[in-house]
Amino acid sequence: MEKGIKYIIITLGVLLTISCSESFLDYEPKGTISGDVLNAPEHLDKMVIAAYASLGNDDWTHAFSHMWIWGSVRSDDSFKGGGSVGDQGEIDLLEQFITMRTDLSKPNLVWTACYEGIGRANDALRRIDLATEAEYPNKVAREAELRFLRGHWHFLLKILFKNPVWIDEMIPKDEIKNIPNLVYTSDELWDKIAEDFEFAANNLPESQTDVGRASQVAAWAYLAKVRLYQAYEQNDQHEVININKAKLQQVVTLTDNVINSGKHHLADDFADNFLVATKNGPESVFAIQFSVDDGTPSGRIFKAAGLNYNMAPEYGCCDFHNPSQNMVNAFRTDANGLPLHDTFDEVILKDPEDFWGNSIDPRFDHTIGVASHPFKYIPDWIYKPNWRRAPHIYGYYSTMKEVVAKGDPTFRKYGAFIGTALNSDVIRYDDVLLWKAEALIELDREDEALPIINQIRERASNSTDKLVFEDGSPVANYNVQPYIDGVNCTWTKDYARKALQFERRLEFAMESPRFFDLVRWGIAAETLNKHFETEKERFVFLKDAFFKKGRDEYLPIPQAQINLVDGIYIQNNGW
Repeated sequence: MEKGIKYIIITLGVLLTISCSESFLDYEPKGTISGDVLNAPEHLDKMVIAAYASLGNDDWTHAFSHMWIWGSVRSDDSFKGGGSVGDQGEIDLLEQFITMRTDLSKPNLVWTACYEGIGRANDALRRIDLATEAEYPNKVAREAELRFLRGHWHFLLKILFKNPVWIDEMIPKDEIKNIPNLVYTSDELWDKIAEDFEFAANNLPESQTDVGRASQVAAWAYLAKVRLYQAYEQNDQHEVININKAKLQQVVTLTDNVINSGKHHLADDFADNFLVATKNGPESVFAIQFSVDDGTPSGRIFKAAGLNYNMAPEYGCCDFHNPSQNMVNAFRTDANGLPLHDTFDEVILKDPEDFWGNSIDPRFDHTIGVASHPFKYIPDWIYKPNWRRAPHIYGYYSTMKEVVAKGDPTFRKYGAFIGTALNSDVIRYDDVLLWKAEALIELDREDEALPIINQIRERASNSTDKLVFEDGSPVANYNVQPYIDGVNCTWTKDYARKALQFERRLEFAMESPRFFDLVRWGIAAETLNKHFETEKERFVFLKDAFFKKGRDEYLPIPQAQINLVDGIYIQNNGW
């Protein structure tokens, strides 16, 4: 709903301002129109739009529309960046794990923001429930959209905190502060989240006229994501103790629903997923919509990545979210055009000759800015070493996917920071394909996963048209080939699992899934501590970094929230 989403801010400007009272979820939109008036059928669509608006109500301070702090910096993909280790020092604590505390402000901010989103959805659901279908013909469809949104917020809370509080519209507002966080087991909480997406899938149209509204296909996809995470069953110490094959079969069925709908397909060029001009393309299953010049004072701009532009003169601030050397090296390929699953980090890619003396996956130049290469698809805009703010601390590279190029018409400065109209995809079709492949591998059907993974790799191989210098010559020695069983690999289940996990890293590098993937697979501690052991030899600031197994898989329940409810929340394991 591009135009529908643009109405969000206008509507909110008239109707709503955010306020919080005693509890984090005791949230009621207020404004010039009374609550009772908002129950009128003619205002109910405005309340739904207000619920959608919460998807983009973040900033770089707690970034949930692009989860780079939570899923990228806390993984082996990236470093915090900025001007020093102490610059936005809480993110450094999150990155290194060793000095994490339960009273940090950023986890509390993201907890509160997620529950504000839930609060908006529940408030609209309560109001809609008072109307009849005769009074409000869109009643069931709008309820489905709101439950989709509520499911999204609870999903984020679940992967961040493991044991959040489940709140729906049936709980009276004055009872919210009395609800413990362990009413449901982890598996039961996954089922509660799934119920919202199931209701959405059963009551939404396959596609929507308004770009940005949740569709049946998006609900199938999000439900598949929930069931995939749920399939990796964990004990109280966050260890994966079983992989539930029945849940994986549901993932296969649901992803097939998305694939067979014909509503989405891979973009021809990987770049199209990261450009304003091609947003809401065929690969975007559900995205948070951003805009400028939409009739509001400052536009509905994408602020979560506001710190993440490098120090090029056209940007000027602030060079956060820097790719790790480990991440850079992961794009190296062997002579057969395959990833070096186990040995990729033995060779450092940094200097211009390194990208010709080795073969490279082209997704590198869609993801990472490096000196001597064109930046963001502008052949004569060559990345310079002085675009880095603190290379002596954080290395030589800049993030690229979540930023726009110089001259982009949606580029906006707000203070020292930068916002744009670049959407933030919650679910893309490449994700759906790789979820299916992952489920098939764990169901001992790895041969069926092979062509799916190769489909992703073939698209990567074909995504080089924009990766050229001004004279049209290629930027690097690109070489990506499909896996061919018995020719360049032996496609066993173990090898297929390794290939799938590596493919997810390359495809979604710097986009934030990495940390949550590692936790889901049960390999976060071994992967990150191995990463720290190598990277601390390259980057002194990591010398004490250590991931504590059984604790660091999840953020602690914020102490401020425990205090707010007089201690009825039970803290996560290890904190």
